[in-house]
Amino acid sequence: MASSAVDALVFAGGSGSRMGSTDKPKQFLEVGGHPIISYTLERFAMHPQVSGITVSCIAGWIGYLQGLVDKEPWGGKVSIVPGGSTGQESIFCALKAIHDAHPDDEDAIVLVHDGVRPLIDERTISACIESVRTRGATATTARCVETVIIEGQDGRVERIADRSKCRLARAPQAFRTNELYRAHLQSQEEGRNNFIDSISLMSHYGHEIFTVDGPIENIKVTTPGDYFLVKSFMDMEDFGQLWRGGDK
Repeated sequence: MASSAVDALVFAGGSGSRMGSTDKPKQFLEVGGHPIISYTLERFAMHPQVSGITVSCIAGWIGYLQGLVDKEPWGGKVSIVPGGSTGQESIFCALKAIHDAHPDDEDAIVLVHDGVRPLIDERTISACIESVRTRGATATTARCVETVIIEGQDGRVERIADRSKCRLARAPQAFRTNELYRAHLQSQEEGRNNFIDSISLMSHYGHEIFTVDGPIENIKVTTPGDYFLVKSFMDMEDFGQLWRGGDK
């Protein structure tokens, strides 16, 4: 019996307004001679368990992205669909395409990931796949390394959180495809389109969420500071070796 599908869903619908003055959406800014999204897509395309990648892209940049993908040896794994007006809608656009490819496969898995999070590694992708198969919906996280303050009214500190129990939610976020699809349909029926991410949506509809720790450098490029931090990792002398598979 064939194994159930494992698909990556990469959303690249952001305009990059917080990056400041740039004529390109942030996912197409270059680092080391290649657009950020190319690194992200290659990570999933080269993973042995990922069968396909669907990208939700800003409509006006689909042709540009297709041109990038067509140049890559792994480009045949990638499909591109237009995004929506919100992050949640953009995810659903790609999710529907993935779901429609194998609608009756209740064991199919989808890995939801930001196009501007290029420093994900193979070990974490594998851990997410294993976690969703054996436990359920899974979020990649990073341990908090600073004190977390819970703020109350008037800027007063309400309490100090136990840092050992605090995690930063990152990506990929892994789900059984049909479970995530049904949650999206329910949110649409209720007119809810403002969930901050997929684990927030799934948690709202009663799904238990599990975690796996990912690399601390697995940041999302949102601001100029993030861009230069990612660039510094890629400029490290040994980063090429790590990125090309040294983390297996």
